[in-house]
Amino acid sequence: MHPSANHCYYGKPMGFFYNNSNHTKEDWDSNQLIVVQCFGSFFCLFIFVSNAMVIAAVITNKKFHYPFYYLLANLAASDFLAGIAYVYLMFNTGAVSKELTVQLYFFRQGLLDTSLSASLANLLAIALERYISVMKLKVLRNLTKRRVTFLIVLVWAVSITMGAVPSLGWNCICSLEDCSTLAPIFSRSYLTTWSVSNLLVFLIMVVIYMRIYIYVKRKTSILSSHTRGSINRKRTPMKLIKTVMTVLGVFVICWTPGLVVLLLDGLNCKQCKLLGFKRWFLLLAVLNSVLNPIIYSYKDEEMWMTFKNMIRCVCTGTRRQRSSRANSKALSSSLDISIRATEDGKINTEECKITAEEGNIATQEELKE
Repeated sequence: MHPSANHCYYGKPMGFFYNNSNHTKEDWDSNQLIVVQCFGSFFCLFIFVSNAMVIAAVITNKKFHYPFYYLLANLAASDFLAGIAYVYLMFNTGAVSKELTVQLYFFRQGLLDTSLSASLANLLAIALERYISVMKLKVLRNLTKRRVTFLIVLVWAVSITMGAVPSLGWNCICSLEDCSTLAPIFSRSYLTTWSVSNLLVFLIMVVIYMRIYIYVKRKTSILSSHTRGSINRKRTPMKLIKTVMTVLGVFVICWTPGLVVLLLDGLNCKQCKLLGFKRWFLLLAVLNSVLNPIIYSYKDEEMWMTFKNMIRCVCTGTRRQRSSRANSKALSSSLDISIRATEDGKINTEECKITAEEGNIATQEELKE
């Protein structure tokens, strides 16, 4: 009997919805899944460590206490969240996916959607900051800390809301005929709206950054006939713009194929073999979070120097701990030796006393005889 379209199936496991969407083949077999989990865990560990270093660098280095770098640190935080989402996905995919409850599936996909929304919103916020700083010819501190904090809070509020939209009602649990293939409890209308809106934001940001880049390039060429100091003052915004454009370019390259696949699924493309592309485009999205910290350190010399200083401090601290432990062990061993020597001396003294007493007793017995 075919499920009724007017009935809701919140209590069903995900296997029910996978079967309804004809998603019966596993994304990975057991051997492939083990390999993916091993390599994926390594990459996710790199995502955690590298993005944590970016955040720590912005906090500790006063040269990074500008709105641009605060937003860059927030972008690193969204990549950190993406790493958490990938770890949770890796160990809750394959055969495990069909055993998940509807709530756990919403949570799994919500983490991914929130991290993508946060990355996209951060890039849009950085575009706004760059536009104000460069196009309006204002200094880098034109955004106060209060406004930057408000912008960061707004980014996460919007991102969490976007990630929670399917669980709040925009799903197909009560209308199975509208279910998508790639995300069996997501409505095709939601996937279409989600994909188109993200692709439009991509296009808007590319246009903004190209306009800023052309503007700064033109201004720099005009200033080439003036003093050297003027040119140097223009190098910093150009460097920052190149860094962000590289990050944006990698982001668009890594996420656009996946969004196009979701769009085709939302449009109910029957001839498209979407399931074959799903896992590879997801790995491409993981690659984006791996590359971002590398881009920061490669494009920004000050960031790379801060990274090296942080690593040096960690290594120096480890060496100091090792030397202090070695010194404490040497001190404790010397104390043990002296204590043992003292105890041995006491024992020898007592033995001598006992021997002397035995000798006196023997002498007294001989005298009595």
